[in-house]
Amino acid sequence: MIDIGGVEKEISLELVDDVSVGDYVIVHVGYALSRLDEEEALKTLALFAQMESP
Repeated sequence: MIDIGGVEKEISLELVDDVSVGDYVIVHVGYALSRLDEEEALKTLALFAQMESP
């Protein structure tokens, strides 16, 4: 299960090795494609938050 902006979804981890609870992953059409380090993930989330602000 993942949380995307408060929405929980079930995804497949078949394409990514060594993923643990609390890791950040890039997701597309229900599949985790790659794992991100926390620093890069937080930068990306901050950019998405800026795009949503008027």
